Amino acid sequence: MSFDFTGAGVALITPFKKNFDVDFDALGRLVDNQISGGMDFLVALGTTAETSTLSEEEKTEVVAYIKQRAAGRIPVVVGMGGNDTRAMIKKMESFDSTGVSGFLIVTPYYNKPNQEGLYRHYMELAAHTPVPIILYNVPTRTGINMEAETVIRLAEASDKIVAVKEASGTHSQITRIAKYTPPHFKVISGDDVLAITIMSIGGEGIISVIANALPAKLSALIHHGLKGDFAEARKVHYELIELFRLQFQDGNPAGVKTMLHHFGVIENVLRLPLVPANDLTQRMIIEELQKLS
Repeated sequence: MSFDFTGAGVALITPFKKNFDVDFDALGRLVDNQISGGMDFLVALGTTAETSTLSEEEKTEVVAYIKQRAAGRIPVVVGMGGNDTRAMIKKMESFDSTGVSGFLIVTPYYNKPNQEGLYRHYMELAAHTPVPIILYNVPTRTGINMEAETVIRLAEASDKIVAVKEASGTHSQITRIAKYTPPHFKVISGDDVLAITIMSIGGEGIISVIANALPAKLSALIHHGLKGDFAEARKVHYELIELFRLQFQDGNPAGVKTMLHHFGVIENVLRLPLVPANDLTQRMIIEELQKLS
């Protein structure tokens, strides 16, 4: 499916049963809820999916199921990551990209390449990818920040690199990316709480966590912002501001899984080393959910 990577995207969680198996029935409900809630695209196997705890077989099954359930109704993007460029190339080349609109590729973690290393890593991937690439910069998790100059350089060097999911939280960096990248290149918020701010300086959407539980609210916020109606976007932003904070209080996706469990969509199960939100956090989240109109 051709897609311009604009709008409200969701980093899908992976639901688990009480025995820790993947709960595909719950995953199906989640996908349907996103589509009926007005979301524009789905992201499988992102950080929020607890991807690092999934086996390779489970990853393949989860992507296949999401594609099958979405059934072409909205685009599907697949998360990938690694700190071995050659291994990443082999993974991309062997991946069944049928029905996939793009890869969300996180910066290499742990070995902390410099900016030239990041540039060469992504250029090698761009030379071998079967689908467009969204860069993913989340330095709090990977230990390395991809600077604005590197993003700009990549956006100018390869037409396969079409967007960046920016989760650095550094407004000046994100603004420089929005200002200096080519017109076709999209800046996507990687933080729910910063979506409205990033749209105000030229960003064109989000890959959201809270949308798993509140797709209609989140999609309304983004769609108002993209229309330039920041008064209406701000109303939704203010309504969700405490939940934006609470959903990460005990780690991701503990907060949003609390919300989904409250709504009866999933079991509140995470795989170790992650655990559910503590009782106090869960109570505060539920209290905030009950305030929503």
